[in-house]
Amino acid sequence: MGIKLYEGHEIRCGWVNPADPLYLAYHDEEWGVPEYDSRALWEKLVLDGFQAGLAWITVLRKRDALRRAFAGFDPQIVARFGEADRARLMADPGIIRSGAKIDSAIRSARLYVEMRDAGEDFGGWLWGLAGGAPVQTRWNRVGDVPASTPVAAEMAGALKARGFSFCGPVIVYAFMQAVGMVNDHVDHCFRQAEVEAMAHA
Repeated sequence: MGIKLYEGHEIRCGWVNPADPLYLAYHDEEWGVPEYDSRALWEKLVLDGFQAGLAWITVLRKRDALRRAFAGFDPQIVARFGEADRARLMADPGIIRSGAKIDSAIRSARLYVEMRDAGEDFGGWLWGLAGGAPVQTRWNRVGDVPASTPVAAEMAGALKARGFSFCGPVIVYAFMQAVGMVNDHVDHCFRQAEVEAMAHA
C-alpha cells in the first residue's frame, strides 16, 4: 500500500480504509499522538494485546464494550477482578472472549498497581525504554515502515521480564506507533507534520 488521495479528503497513510469512519477518526485524531498518561498507556497496551492475531479494526469496533467490561480500564479495579469477573467477561459477546487475553489483562493490571505502589511510574518507565522523546521517522510508503525495531524488542523483553504477556516485539511496536513514541505517519500524510509538531510542543 502507498499514499492515496481520497476525493474530498486529505492525503493519508495508505493503511487507512477511507470507507470506515471509525478508522478515519482513529488515524486522524489518535494514532501517533504522544501519550504520557500512565493509565492511558496501560489501556492501549492491553488493547494491543487483545489485537494479537486479529485486525486492529476488530479491536476498535469493540473498544467501547471492552472499556465497559474492564471498568473503564481502571487498573486499580481490574487488579481486583476474580473468578466471577473472569466468568462475566468470558460470557460478554461484545468483547474479544479469549481466556488467555483476559487473564493477561487482569495480570497486567496487578503488575501496574505493584509498580505504582513501589513508587515506579508505568508511563515514565515505558518512555524511558523508548528513549524519552518521540522519534520522528521519514517513510515514503507504508510498505517501508518496519514491523518492529530493536527498541521495540528491548521494550518487549523488559515487559515480559516484569510478567506482562501478549507483548511481543511486533505488538509493542504497534503500541509505540499508536501512542506517539514513534511518528510513523508517512511523509505525505497530512498528520505527519501535525504529530511532529505535537512532539516538539
